[in-house]
Amino acid sequence: MMTEDFFYLIALTKMPKIGPVLAKNLIAYCGGAEEVFKTSKKDLLKIPGISQGIIANWATEEVFKTVEKEVRFIEKNSIKVLSYKNQAFPQRLLNYDSSPILLYSRGNADLNHYRTVAIVGTRSPTTYGNLMCERIVDGLAKYNVLIISGLAYGIDALAHRKSVELNIPNVGVLGHGLDRYYPAENTALAKKMIENGGVLTEFMTETRPDRENFPMRNRIIAGLSDAVIVVESKRKGGSIITAEFANEYNKDVFAVPGFVNEEFSEGCNKLIKQNKANLLESAEDIAYIMRWDEIDAGKVIQKQLFVELDETESILIDIIRENKQISIDAITSKIGLMPSATSAILLTLEFKGVIRALPGKKYIIL
Repeated sequence: MMTEDFFYLIALTKMPKIGPVLAKNLIAYCGGAEEVFKTSKKDLLKIPGISQGIIANWATEEVFKTVEKEVRFIEKNSIKVLSYKNQAFPQRLLNYDSSPILLYSRGNADLNHYRTVAIVGTRSPTTYGNLMCERIVDGLAKYNVLIISGLAYGIDALAHRKSVELNIPNVGVLGHGLDRYYPAENTALAKKMIENGGVLTEFMTETRPDRENFPMRNRIIAGLSDAVIVVESKRKGGSIITAEFANEYNKDVFAVPGFVNEEFSEGCNKLIKQNKANLLESAEDIAYIMRWDEIDAGKVIQKQLFVELDETESILIDIIRENKQISIDAITSKIGLMPSATSAILLTLEFKGVIRALPGKKYIIL
């Protein structure tokens, strides 16, 4: 059975004009999702960002009826609901204020997988784009990755299909609710993905795959990923939006170059030309830039067994170990120190050979 906390979290996502940032502020001020709805309108107005316009139609009976219907669907279809306070929630997303407070998923994917790579691209790939996509996925198989894409036509579907073929765990991030798959032609593929991976969305059931939902979907793809690969794209489109989010989030972006006069290579070539993406010819290029081979070799040494750590260093090490891979911002938030103090401790631990810094100011245990 679903807990009351989840019930009220879902209700909060249904409130007009309440986005993820304001929802988290409300929960923090009130002490929990249920408490938000038990707080008087007078007290709610004292919270930064809350106005008369927002609470004019606060917590109507219609909202709660919608939530009750959603809960019935979730329980009937064994949907997993992940709160941003839950350990199973993708910890990489916690680095961004705009990340959702709830995610809905099907499947068995570890959303905190050791390595995550997004592959996105045009819905109308060329033969060259298809070949490069398959070659990249094939090359990634040996690096223990979770592949992420958007289950759209073209490159997305091909990346998922090739991952299923090679038994690589992969996740499709959707721009609609879990009562459907869009496009419908990918329904059979989605069901196969659930066997070794899954599907994920921030949208409730009966949410249609409307155009405005897909940039929101793209920010999730970028936030979940350590690296984002654009295989083919026009100068504008969803893949470029995903790459822009990835750059904003300090992720590593890769783009497959193409002919200068080819429409579906214009976006990739532009990303490379503007230094917004690394030029990508094979999966080995990703491994080199991300230093995966060095990291894997370093795991064997396990130097931390022979190093003495003080109390604060030990706490920091535990934080990194629990999250497998974590950004400096997330470490600072969890440990409760000033950013400068956190940086100094991280540098000391690097010198001791206990941790390693990754691109994007992330850290792992050696």
